[in-house]
Amino acid sequence: MAEGGTNFSAGQRQLLCLARAILKDSNILIMDEATASVDPRTDELLQRTIREHCRNCTIITIAHRLQTILDYDRVLVMDAGQVVEFDTPERLLLIPDGYFRKLFEENGCHSTITACGQ
Repeated sequence: MAEGGTNFSAGQRQLLCLARAILKDSNILIMDEATASVDPRTDELLQRTIREHCRNCTIITIAHRLQTILDYDRVLVMDAGQVVEFDTPERLLLIPDGYFRKLFEENGCHSTITACGQ
């Protein structure tokens, strides 16, 4: 391994960081676009793994893939550095002209929380 992991791709470095966080058994896990450089199938596998191995961990995620956060306890939606919405994903989707709902629909998602496109 080269210094800074320069001999690995961005996706591989992300996977190594996630593996370290899981093995360390942290109480708080903060992920900033942690799976942005992996394909959707790998993202799904990683999210499942995180949920299984970090059950007792507070997880804070910055995400662009909505399916990554749909089963989170709370979602904080920001626009231009300002909080625009904060609630459960289910409640945010019930707001007819809500910001989260618009993002949800723009990303090929449907009216149910389980039907979200890649």
